[in-house]
Amino acid sequence: MAHNTHVPADTQAPPITSILARFVSTHASRGWSDAVEHEAHRTFYNWLGCAIGAAHHEAADAALAAVAMLEPAPQASVLGRTERVDMASAALLNGITSHTFDFDDTHLKTIIHPAGPVASAVLALAEQRGASGREVIDALVLGIDVACRIGNTIYPDHYDRGWHITGSTGMLGAAAGCARLLRLSEQKTAMALGIAASQPVGLREQFGTMTKPFHPGAAARAGLTSALLAHHGFTASPRALEAPRGFVQVVSDKRAWHEVTDELGERFEISFNTYKPFACGIVIHPSIDACVQLRAQGVVPEQVRSIELRVHSLVLELTGKKEPRDGLQGKFSVYHGCAAGLIYGRAGEEEFSDAVVNDPQVVALRNKVQASVDDTIAEAAVDATAVLIDGRRVHVRVDHAIGSLERPLSDAQLESKFNDLVVPQLGQAKAQDITAACWRLAALADVRELIAKCRP
Repeated sequence: MAHNTHVPADTQAPPITSILARFVSTHASRGWSDAVEHEAHRTFYNWLGCAIGAAHHEAADAALAAVAMLEPAPQASVLGRTERVDMASAALLNGITSHTFDFDDTHLKTIIHPAGPVASAVLALAEQRGASGREVIDALVLGIDVACRIGNTIYPDHYDRGWHITGSTGMLGAAAGCARLLRLSEQKTAMALGIAASQPVGLREQFGTMTKPFHPGAAARAGLTSALLAHHGFTASPRALEAPRGFVQVVSDKRAWHEVTDELGERFEISFNTYKPFACGIVIHPSIDACVQLRAQGVVPEQVRSIELRVHSLVLELTGKKEPRDGLQGKFSVYHGCAAGLIYGRAGEEEFSDAVVNDPQVVALRNKVQASVDDTIAEAAVDATAVLIDGRRVHVRVDHAIGSLERPLSDAQLESKFNDLVVPQLGQAKAQDITAACWRLAALADVRELIAKCRP
C-alpha cells in the first residue's frame, strides 16, 4: 500500500556521504585560519569545564552505575572522577556530564551543542590511542563541521518535528571525528558515516529530564562505535545520508543540500560556535541578560510589581514552565531565569539548583514575571519592562544576549566560567593546571597528559 509523503523523494541529491568522507579523510591538518584554531581551543575548554562540573551530578552517578554492570575494561577516563571505563562508555558518560547543566556550547544557526557528541567521542578514543593534542583539535574541527553542516541542511524542519538535533546529528560528527583520529580512508570514513546515519538519537519530549543530556552522550558512543566498526571492515550504504530512504530525506522535508558543499574546507562551522554565560536553554538568555541589566539600573525585587516580557513564540514553546519544581525544570522556565537574573545578577549552575528554584523569594518574584508572545521580536531578542510599585517603568531591549556571536564571551570570561565549574570539583590549583594545558592543547604530544590533570 502506498503512503503519502510530505515532499517527494529527491532522487537527484548530491553524493554528500562521499563528499563529506573525502573532506574528513583528506583535509590538511590545521587547514584553517588562526581564528578557527583558537575557536577550537575555546570549544574544547568550555566543553571540558562543563563535563567536569557535572561529574558528580546524580545523572552521572546513575549512568556510571549502569555502565559498571557491563564490567568495562579501563580504557578511558570519566572526567572529574577517578573511575575509568571502556572508551564507548567514557564517550557516553562524558557526553552526558557535558550537557547535564545545559551550559555547553551552541551553534546558534541550528541550536546544536556540537562539542558534547564530538569531543566526548574523540577524547575517549584519543586517550585509548595516546593521540596528540593536534590530532584531537583536527578531529574536533572536522567532526563539528560535519554535524553542523548536516544540521544546516535539515534545520528547522527536523527540529520542529521533535528531534533533539544535538543527538540526531551528533553521531555523524562523532563518527567523522573518530574516523579522522583513526586515519580511516575515504571509503572507510564513508562507511563510518553510513553506520552512524542509522543511529540518530533524541526527542525533544525529553527536555527537562536526565534523558536530554543522554542524547549527546549516546550520540558520542554511537559515532565512536561506528568508526570502530568501519575501521574493521563493517559496511553501510555509501549513500546513507542523501538517498531517498537515507538519513536526511527520512528525518526532514527541508533538504538544503548546498549547506553541505558551500565553502566546504574554507568556512568552518566551529567559527559560529558560542558559549553560554547562563546554565539553561539558549532562548532564555536574552531575558536573563535583560533582568541582569535591570538590576544594574537599580531595580530591586522588593520594588517590583511585575516584569513584562515580549518574546518570540519559541521562547514559551521551549521554556514556558511557570512553576518548575526542581533545577532541571528551572532550566526550561523563562520565569525562573528572569527571577534569578534580577535577584543574583547571574544565572550559573548554582542558580538552577533545586534549593534556589524552590526558594520563597525566587518563587515570589517568578510569579510576577509575565511573558507575552510577539513574533516581531527575534528568537534571540527580548523586550523587557520592570513595572515598579511606585508606578515607574524601567525598560530594557536586548537584541543580542551576552554570549552571542555579536557579544561573545572573552577568553577571560570563559576562564571565570570554567573555574566556577571546576574548582568545586578539583580545586583551584588543578583548575589552573587544566586551563594552561587546554590553551596549548594543540602542542601536547599525548593528550593523556591533560586527561591526568582532570582526575581528583
